[in-house]
Amino acid sequence: MGRIPIPRETLHLQASQVPLRRDTRSTSRTSLPGNPLAPSAARRFTRAALADWTSLGLLTTCTFCQGDEGCSPGEHSTDLLADDAVLIVDELVTNAVVHAGTTVELLCRLEDAGEDASGAPAGEGEEPAAVVLEVSDHHPARAIQSDATGQAPAGTPEYGRGLQLVAALAERWGITYRSGLKTVWARLPLEGRDPGQDQGTEPALRRGLRAAEILAPATRRTVRDDPEWTGRGALSFLAEASELLAGQLDEDLVAALAGQLLVPRLGEWCAVWLDGEGGQQGAAPRLARVWHADEAGIEPLRRILEKEPPRLPVSPRGGPVRMPWPGEGAGSDSGPGSGSGAALACRLVANGRALGTLVLGRPGQGPVPDEVTALIEDFARRVGLAIGAARRYTRQVTISRVLQRGLLPSQVARIPGIASSLVYEPSDDGLAGGDFYDVFPCPPGDRWCFMLGDVQGSGPEAAVVTGLARPWLRLLAREGYRVGAVLDRLNRLLLDDATEAAESASLMVAASAASAASAASAASGVSSPSATPSSPSEGGQARFLSLLYGELMPLPGAGGAVRCTLASAGHPLPLLLRPDGTVRPAAEPQLLLGVVEKVAYESSTFDLEPGDTLLCVTDGVTERRSGRRMLDDGDGLARALAGCVGLTAQGVAERIRQVVHDFDETPPEDDVALLVLQAT
Repeated sequence: MGRIPIPRETLHLQASQVPLRRDTRSTSRTSLPGNPLAPSAARRFTRAALADWTSLGLLTTCTFCQGDEGCSPGEHSTDLLADDAVLIVDELVTNAVVHAGTTVELLCRLEDAGEDASGAPAGEGEEPAAVVLEVSDHHPARAIQSDATGQAPAGTPEYGRGLQLVAALAERWGITYRSGLKTVWARLPLEGRDPGQDQGTEPALRRGLRAAEILAPATRRTVRDDPEWTGRGALSFLAEASELLAGQLDEDLVAALAGQLLVPRLGEWCAVWLDGEGGQQGAAPRLARVWHADEAGIEPLRRILEKEPPRLPVSPRGGPVRMPWPGEGAGSDSGPGSGSGAALACRLVANGRALGTLVLGRPGQGPVPDEVTALIEDFARRVGLAIGAARRYTRQVTISRVLQRGLLPSQVARIPGIASSLVYEPSDDGLAGGDFYDVFPCPPGDRWCFMLGDVQGSGPEAAVVTGLARPWLRLLAREGYRVGAVLDRLNRLLLDDATEAAESASLMVAASAASAASAASAASGVSSPSATPSSPSEGGQARFLSLLYGELMPLPGAGGAVRCTLASAGHPLPLLLRPDGTVRPAAEPQLLLGVVEKVAYESSTFDLEPGDTLLCVTDGVTERRSGRRMLDDGDGLARALAGCVGLTAQGVAERIRQVVHDFDETPPEDDVALLVLQAT
């Protein structure tokens, strides 16, 4: 195919591997890198191939109206056919990049009627003319996941369902394995491609209502070119856009998606400005994203738009406002696209607060239809809500991270005669976790204390308890209280604090109820009985805490031994590993802190001899799940620790951390914290 260059990288695909037509102009191929830019390049390449075949006269039959008057040859072939071809290529190339990561070979071939897969004339029952698409990668050993029916198994991520989409659009498709090469091919017939007859298969795919098609639309199909879409497809477009935007937690990604959703479906170009966080007076908005139907026009358009941000009325409730076309009055070559058109600007609003501005450019001097203006306004409203949600999430994550850093020690103390290693991995839910740790010296300098705790729940409630427990423990330890007494007093402090919080909550509830009753009686003229406060136990939330707390004292003249005294309150028991490989619990189980007031906590004392290793973990380790199994079922943690004989403290910590992650394919859902203390 003369008009599309064939890179030299593809010359290693021999004719015996990829069948060629007798007319080489009807075959085009290219080689793409195995990175995220490959799908976009594949889409452009496929559209260019179909457009070139049309200009060469190789596509001469209109597959939409079958040659009726008023339709130029090939007009709909390179529109409707290109939509399906681009969608298939996008999915297959994306899958190749994600699952193989190698160089991707793309081949587009136009087959005449009567040809089989090899390009030779067929006999009886000859096949109609078709476009054949082939996507090859160099990782053939990785099998396609499917069940006996050929469908993707339940729970398959969305990006892994590309073959289902291919099966829905193609007449035939298949997978060919060669030495060092795997090829997925699909055959799209040229005849009978009437979009009005696809209601029995999957209309969302045909009408462009799926996200993949929206993000790779036909360059010439806009709302004003397709009135039927305005009436019937707009609601589906908005619903699909809402689903895409609502799942994003980064405001810049929301802006990027907005541009790709609008262009070229509703306009030629789009730009999104974002106001500063907090809406500071006088702060200039930031041009977060610029998108153009012609990718070569993005940077020139950005340079023009950066010079002057849009100025809209202060009221955030107005609809789209007509704006000057960028570059007007500065020369015919300074504006984007054709140099003139209609630019509409919408404020992006969430909860009554303006967050930014969306500007959409549509070429041509004609008025923008009212239905298009209304659609742009509805879309901008959804973009504003998505940006508002992303900012709230970012703010919450930032606060949680700052709070998490403040709740944990900046460093742990070094203990003479003890090598220590700590692993702390908070869950990725963006909330401050309930796990905490500390290692610190106590006066007069011959004792070192350590703790590993877990507060019930997560988020601000857990952070409050963590913020109280760790300083309380330090204070009690430095006041000279021994291990059991420290836990006794911490238990009472938690109960006293919870009771105080419960009393405050009950008083607030009673005051609110009394106020509401007074207002109701005043309105009705009927006196009401006085409200009775609820009991403290009904108004407050108990603050449960599991804790492993201990102290270490090096023994002079004992050959490097260190005396360890510890107690476990509702916490996973610490495990002691001896050099001979034996593992035993190093404490006795006791009740959680903050549950019952009259509890006497007891401690256990033993000596850590050189080579002994003490492993302390939170329930994020012992209760790590894989289906219905937990890591510590059947003493699984003890078996893992027994295999760590001869490792350093850091080696033991890393080995156990790896066991936790390898126990299941999904990441841990709970905080993971473990402390290793090894006598040297």
